[in-house]
Amino acid sequence: MEFRHLGRSGLMVSEISYGNWITHGSQVEEDAAAACVRTALDEGVTTFDTADAYANTRAEEVLGRALKGVRRESLEIFTKVYWPTGPGPNDRGLSRKHIFESIHGSLRRLQTDYVDLYQAHRFDYETPLEETLKAFDDLVRQGKVLYVGVSEWTADQIAQALKIADSMGFDRIVSNQPQYSMLWRVIEGEVVPLCEKEGIGQVVFSPIAQGVLTGKYLPGQPPPEGSRATDPVGSTFVSRNLREDVLTRVQELKPIAADLGLSLAQLAVAWVLQNPNVSSAIVGATKPEQVRDNVKASGVRLDAEVLRRIDEVLDPVVERDPGKTRAMSPRSRPQ
Repeated sequence: MEFRHLGRSGLMVSEISYGNWITHGSQVEEDAAAACVRTALDEGVTTFDTADAYANTRAEEVLGRALKGVRRESLEIFTKVYWPTGPGPNDRGLSRKHIFESIHGSLRRLQTDYVDLYQAHRFDYETPLEETLKAFDDLVRQGKVLYVGVSEWTADQIAQALKIADSMGFDRIVSNQPQYSMLWRVIEGEVVPLCEKEGIGQVVFSPIAQGVLTGKYLPGQPPPEGSRATDPVGSTFVSRNLREDVLTRVQELKPIAADLGLSLAQLAVAWVLQNPNVSSAIVGATKPEQVRDNVKASGVRLDAEVLRRIDEVLDPVVERDPGKTRAMSPRSRPQ
């Protein structure tokens, strides 16, 4: 496993992070989830990403139990706040009240005194940004949070936050967690250039496009049983890439991966890691062998000719529109 700085901060993170969005607390049994975490640790993964809203807080509980007994200083634990965690009007968003209540709940479920990175899971249009950033900064001063970041914010939103932090002396954002893959490149137009300039690293999710870039979804055939496309939550996100033209072109990547001695999943994860602004790529898993396969992408270098061949295959189906990066309703499902 290789390691990178999280943005311009001093924090080192594993190139491959383990995330438990759908899997822990909902899609797989706890024993299977724990086995995946142990495998990730065995393979050198030190960075673990979750969120309070995943599986209605159960994902944090599962991860906390799975990591119990592991030397805390050897881990980087990331979580997030914003999505609803209860029925009340203050059980969501980025108000000071919800942020403080959420971090205490997350620390309890994760069985830790602090998180290495606390992320605003989306931009909150209903709360003054100054209030949100002050609450984050107070948590840093209290030692409950070491670094702060955001997830799926636009370049303009990140720029606003940096301007306020600089003017008020708050800790700056060090990371952004966007969706990024060979098929979904919307951050390249505006977000990445700004973040490179400002020292913010990307911790990207869905590098294998919810499983589409593994090649397991075949054109003209129904999704495999038990796949994300058959899960009520996961299918919401994977459906846009289940078009025949996308699936056909993904199959055309197989010779490229084979020439490099890689699986399609390894090629997909390695591809996002070629972007120097990417600090880590989050992978999820329902089986330990999926973890072992994905981590082999760490340290892989793809030369210019390989990148050209990938673009030649995928260009007609790649999404690059920066307008696709928008905050969603507080009642939408989290990622």
